[in-house]
Amino acid sequence: MSRIGKKPVNIPGGVKVTAKAGATGTHVQVDGSQGKLGFEFRSEVAIKVEGSEVLVERNGESKFCRAYHGTTRALIANMVEGVSKGFKKDLEIIGVGYQAKVQGKKLVLAMGFCHPVELPIPAGLTVEAPKPTQLKISGADKQTVGEFAATVRKVRPPEPYKGKGIRYVGEHVARKAGKAFGSSD
Repeated sequence: MSRIGKKPVNIPGGVKVTAKAGATGTHVQVDGSQGKLGFEFRSEVAIKVEGSEVLVERNGESKFCRAYHGTTRALIANMVEGVSKGFKKDLEIIGVGYQAKVQGKKLVLAMGFCHPVELPIPAGLTVEAPKPTQLKISGADKQTVGEFAATVRKVRPPEPYKGKGIRYVGEHVARKAGKAFGSSD
């Protein structure tokens, strides 16, 4: 049995979870101070809200049902944490002339290309640029936060020789030695 799937998800104060069973599965709606999230789960699992806990039980013993059991519980736990605390990713930009700024609903990156790179900010995310070389991405949906942070990083990933580019705060970039100049006697 799934060790992760068996654990109940605790619902903190100020968070409301509703689960409605339908023909194709169960729709779970989570409301909290950071926003509201909803997701339609497949019929292989049964989701029940009892008191201040959410219980996930599987409806079969197939390999897929066992795997989906733990996945469903983890997704619900992330939804509850997202609407209560939120998720955030911090990025840093390293390189001369590389910078970022937020203009309305767009993130504008000057990354050494002949044109600025404009990325539309997805709904539900907050992007801040406290300094031109720092980015803070936050929101209630863990997947959206991580996906947008990865999209921003992909514009100019850190290169291995000087380390220039966009990286997560605290990310280790493996560095390579450059060309060795020496005399050839």
